[in-house]
Amino acid sequence: MKGRILAIDYGTKRVGIAMTDPMRIFAKAHSVLKNSGFESLVKEILNLVQEYQVTLIVVGMPYAIDGGFTPKTIETKEFQEKLQERTKIPVVSCDERYSSSEAEEELKMMGKSWQESRKLVDAMAAAMILKTYLETYEQ
Repeated sequence: MKGRILAIDYGTKRVGIAMTDPMRIFAKAHSVLKNSGFESLVKEILNLVQEYQVTLIVVGMPYAIDGGFTPKTIETKEFQEKLQERTKIPVVSCDERYSSSEAEEELKMMGKSWQESRKLVDAMAAAMILKTYLETYEQ
């Protein structure tokens, strides 16, 4: 089944959002949402799901370098499970261990200043998570 995929780089303060095109070929940074609590965050995410006819949500899972769980992994897993309870479409996870550093590198290559990068890094990290998901699961 095709349709857009929405990726989430979950953070306590900011949440990066990226999306594919409807054919799931390209991953593109979309926006950064302020995390002001689960209810308001989920409302914004579900509005995006409806507006863009998203058929799958991918949450970046911040495993430890050795692949184990950290407190952030547990928090993100709980967010994923609570989000799944609020939507009928699948909510899956994807390893995001290096997405932020890849995003920072990509923004640097694009010539963005550190001030510009700070505003964009979460959305770009979500795009890196989505790119990894597409390369790993959509081939």
